[in-house]
Amino acid sequence: MIQKGTRLNVIDNSGAKTIGCLHIVGGYKKRYAFIGDKIVASVKEMRSFGKKGRNKKQLKLKIKKGDVVSAVVTRTRFLSSVTTGLNFKFLKNEAFLINLKTKKLMGTRLVGFIPSSFRKTRYLKALSLSVAFIGL
Repeated sequence: MIQKGTRLNVIDNSGAKTIGCLHIVGGYKKRYAFIGDKIVASVKEMRSFGKKGRNKKQLKLKIKKGDVVSAVVTRTRFLSSVTTGLNFKFLKNEAFLINLKTKKLMGTRLVGFIPSSFRKTRYLKALSLSVAFIGL
């Protein structure tokens, strides 16, 4: 159950580490986002890529701290249930980033697993980029 102000970890390699939810997309007065829902968020923290001052190639990232991005929620700490009668919840709130205009994933890899309920959404690419998926 994600609402405005909730912090989420980012599971792709786009460069962001944590994001904060600004708005839940999908209806008038929609209050909470669950697994598979789209949100609008702000980048709160960036990942560090080595120490500064070295002669390493500078990475050109697509996003910066403070940018407004769109994301899809993949895991929530809220207790969810499936039609088979199983109840489950994850340890952290996590999401992956998508492009606002083209609706494609910003990263090229996803860390961790994705629930198989993403087969019913338009983000099938997330299943192929992830390490594994859970049959929930």
